[in-house]
Amino acid sequence: MQGLRGSFQLMKSLNRSVILNKIRSDGPISRAEIAKQTKLTPPTVSNLVKELLNTGIIVESSQGESVGGGRKPTMLELNANNFYIIGLDVGPTHLRTVMSDLAGNPVETFKSAIPSNLTNDELLDLMRQAVSSILEKYKKDKDKFIGIGVGMHGVVDVNNGVGLFAPSLKLSDIPIKEVFEEEFHMIVKVENDARVLALGESWFGQGNGSKNVITVNVGRGIGAGIILDGKLFYGKHFIAGEIGHMTIDIGGPRCDCGNFGCLQTLAAGPAIAERALKELSIGRESMLTDMVENLDDIDGKIVSMAANQGDPLSIDLIQQTGRYLGIGLTNLIHTLNPDKIIIGGGVADAGDLLLSSIKETINKRLITNAAKETDIVRSSLGEYGTAMGASALIFVELFTASSYR
Repeated sequence: MQGLRGSFQLMKSLNRSVILNKIRSDGPISRAEIAKQTKLTPPTVSNLVKELLNTGIIVESSQGESVGGGRKPTMLELNANNFYIIGLDVGPTHLRTVMSDLAGNPVETFKSAIPSNLTNDELLDLMRQAVSSILEKYKKDKDKFIGIGVGMHGVVDVNNGVGLFAPSLKLSDIPIKEVFEEEFHMIVKVENDARVLALGESWFGQGNGSKNVITVNVGRGIGAGIILDGKLFYGKHFIAGEIGHMTIDIGGPRCDCGNFGCLQTLAAGPAIAERALKELSIGRESMLTDMVENLDDIDGKIVSMAANQGDPLSIDLIQQTGRYLGIGLTNLIHTLNPDKIIIGGGVADAGDLLLSSIKETINKRLITNAAKETDIVRSSLGEYGTAMGASALIFVELFTASSYR
């Protein structure tokens, strides 16, 4: 059997990808039904299915129902649990790792802290250790791993797989793709973390079925992944979606980027924590003081948890955050008019408290009644959503005829 890891070029043709994706989405399915639904000729389908069977990515699974009393067709399905993909979410404070099968089911998940003040080489080594730990655990199945996807905090050169600028880590020019392909000898794709979350939602979550959707990640920073007409949108210099640096208040706090009043200085986790500490310092009572050993440990996620437990101060903070986010999302809707906006990240753990404040703000500010109906929902992928989205970078390479760009 020809190994899949060496077969990416074989996969990258229009007809093969169409057939493979049809089996992925609709299998078990017969060769005849594939030909009927894709409008490919039966001989073409038969020849390409034979090649796909040789890679092991699909298998003949069962006999289907006969048509008109004829011979029962052989059904085809994805051999999903026979191959694996590794996804990394390189955030400002934690590295989250997921190993998934070809059906998008997580097999292993774990996270580790990212130390402050580390160098490019130290970050790459931390990432390398995460991948190596999985490969070592599954060393008998090493040839079943076909790719590594990386969701990287900050600005990414997607073509070359380089982390151009990671502001919270204070790192730049990180050669992730080059180092990892040389180390692990498999395909490596690198992308901005907010964009891979959007990709993950498109493949596995709330964005499935929507052609124009924006996923907003609200954590220590704020970023957005923009999908237009089913494809990720980058802009000329790879900064499309950096909505955390949209100016909301020209007299506001200074941002890491050097500007003042950026959205993330008002609505990201550190801004929420700073407002919480300010209120506590002037005597405001809150259960937050009982939830942490040190007040400096308060972050946006903890405030969200406290708000859901009915803490009045935390509720006020989340509602204020929702108003700031609502202003930013109003600008997005006026600019791009998406079908849906998905909110993810630790701050989104506040759930309906946050969403209701966002929706109320948007409802007051949008210029048409139809736009006020824009669907605003919470991400469904959980803590490892960005890592799953990083895995989807390899899914796109495997199941579509051309790169997602």
